[in-house]
Amino acid sequence: MSNDMIFGIHAVKAVLASDPVRFIEVFVLKGREDDRLLPLITELQGLGITIQEAGRKALDDKVDGASHQGIIARVRPGKQYNENNLDDLLATQENPLLLILDGVTDPHNLGACLRNADAAGAVAVIVPKDRSAQLNATASKVACGAAEIMPLVRVTNLARTMRALQDKGVWIVGTAGEATHDIYHSKLTGPLAIVMGAEGEGMRRLTRETCDDLIKIPMAGSVSSLNVSVATGICLFEAVRQRT
Repeated sequence: MSNDMIFGIHAVKAVLASDPVRFIEVFVLKGREDDRLLPLITELQGLGITIQEAGRKALDDKVDGASHQGIIARVRPGKQYNENNLDDLLATQENPLLLILDGVTDPHNLGACLRNADAAGAVAVIVPKDRSAQLNATASKVACGAAEIMPLVRVTNLARTMRALQDKGVWIVGTAGEATHDIYHSKLTGPLAIVMGAEGEGMRRLTRETCDDLIKIPMAGSVSSLNVSVATGICLFEAVRQRT
């Protein structure tokens, strides 16, 4: 399945709202008439977008059996972001909040992190080009529309990008189990980037050494770590709490 497929009501709505010229064609489940899908189909048809009806098996096959909610769209690629776009993105907020993902390779986790970042008001999510999940249809579906709105910045050299952010006054906080203090006793105000490492491995050594501070989420139970998207949400919203 190529990454020019999106599926699910939220993802299709998000492209419709943000960049409708991306649509090439839309496939909908034959005979499905519900209150959420019909207005969407009407709006797509009003823009002259080709709508094709298809049976459930044909739709399931297009997305390898994923939950598509009766709607799949073939779209042109969205805007691609790289390190050259960071200055413009930082300028959109007085105290920008950024999320950096070092080695998150599961598209489900990438999608959930994009959704968290959008909900927390982050200006961008930064990932390394060579060690990150692709923004495929699965990530887009999990992101519930955020993948079409939240800038995903792919950078060639993550440590170099982090140093460039520090030169612009961004405080960079990495999450690590060996950190000596927790997120509730850390400064998360002002221009800020929060770095999350890969599940199991955590941040790479150079990424960790480039951070201004290391923090951890206090764990009281018997499990030693949280899913990376859950941990991301906790850290982002503690930053939101401190900033408001």
